[in-house]
Amino acid sequence: MSSELILLVDDEPSILQLARLYFERDGFRIQEVMDGESALEAVAKYHPALIVLDVMLPKLDGFEVCRKLRAGGDSTPIIMLTARDEDIDKILGLELGADDYLTKPFNPRELVARTKAILRRSDNKKQADTDPVHRGDLTILPAAREVRLMDRTLDLRAQEFDLLLTLAEQPGRVFSREQLLQLAWGFDFYGQTRTVDVHIAHLRKKIEGSTVKIETVTGVGYKLVS
Repeated sequence: MSSELILLVDDEPSILQLARLYFERDGFRIQEVMDGESALEAVAKYHPALIVLDVMLPKLDGFEVCRKLRAGGDSTPIIMLTARDEDIDKILGLELGADDYLTKPFNPRELVARTKAILRRSDNKKQADTDPVHRGDLTILPAAREVRLMDRTLDLRAQEFDLLLTLAEQPGRVFSREQLLQLAWGFDFYGQTRTVDVHIAHLRKKIEGSTVKIETVTGVGYKLVS
């Protein structure tokens, strides 16, 4: 049974009650707040393992909470809840540093499953092989979770690092978006492939100038070449 603390941030009591019920069934501890300012205070006070963060909140919206946390160097995993099934909401959340998103109304079992996947991936990465991975002029250091392009260290977010490492461990292999979700994110379900595309776009910008390229294989997915 898990004992990690999950911070639930939503101004709808029914959502909080439902999510709490399913999380506590799986042994998680829960802290609840109902506005953005309280969310920031709760993160500083309780240091949760993961934050479930609604977009539409009083005082500060979820996007602003996410932005402030990431700007302050806080890397706590965030699952954003969006009320509208619009790509722009999801992409903005990912751009600001969220780890995943769910559209309301959501299945509480899926929320718990995604939480477990993100926490499991974090644990696995901590125990990952520590040998550096050299591809072209890139050096990937799994233990330090750093990527160096010649003599400078690249500023990669957690998901970008995991995605690059997954591709670099098997250069030339074509990965489908679904495979990348499973291998880099730990998600066993489909329909979230836009997440992969957004992070690939980020990675391409950040490794620009490198001899290493991430190529699109039309109709299939992506591969790393150097």
